[in-house]
Amino acid sequence: MARRSNPAVRIAQETAHNAMFDADGKPKPGVHNMLLKAVQIQRPLVVGYIRLLQKRHPRATAAQLADIAERDYLRAVTGGGALVGASAVVPGVGTVASLGLSAAATVGFLEATALYATSLAELHGIRLTNPEKAGTMVMAIMLGEEGTALLGSLSGQASGSATNTWGNALSKSMVMPGFGSVRKRIQQAFLKNLLKRQGTALFGRALPFGIGAVVGGAGNLVMGRAVAKNAREAFGPMPDTIPGELTPAPGPDNQTLEGNILGSQR
Repeated sequence: MARRSNPAVRIAQETAHNAMFDADGKPKPGVHNMLLKAVQIQRPLVVGYIRLLQKRHPRATAAQLADIAERDYLRAVTGGGALVGASAVVPGVGTVASLGLSAAATVGFLEATALYATSLAELHGIRLTNPEKAGTMVMAIMLGEEGTALLGSLSGQASGSATNTWGNALSKSMVMPGFGSVRKRIQQAFLKNLLKRQGTALFGRALPFGIGAVVGGAGNLVMGRAVAKNAREAFGPMPDTIPGELTPAPGPDNQTLEGNILGSQR
């Protein structure tokens, strides 16, 4: 007996596809811009997050802070996916309407990933003051070996730790020869990879009857763990000491991000 298709799944697929792709099957420009903007992050936000962790864990080493940031990150992206998936069972929130929330969850996943990956860079002593360079690094981390190899070409090395090769290159304030070309290649690979992976998650989060909560949370957890693994491999071992600039300073400034980053409140 042939399995009957679920009309809710068909509606979800058609609506999501029409919202993100044109008649030729290519992602709309607005989708590209939204995704690329989500991975860019301002350095003061990253430093503020690390100082918040230091305030809560004053004796933590760089490695311990990295572990805490990873736990925060996985908790945030998993909870976000499950929350959006559960919205499909709320009266008045239909499958089609929930697709808008699924798109928002994708952006939220990318923003959380940007904060996590850039925080690890800071703990390694890599100062990413340029949001465009920070976003390029985040995209490369999400791509894994392909992305880090491309970044390695900026310093003339295709291998080695991020701290000694592309990390130092991205930290420079000057314009880097070849950066635009490398960034473009990373963007293209990133968008192709993300739309392929997040496409399945987008449909899954829109499923009704509570199934979306399971699919959304589980899908984000898988992707989040992959990002964390890529980041650890790209950056290599944590330094023995925390970079001096990240030493927490006493005063009210350290409390500005309280409860607003990655759901850190416990």
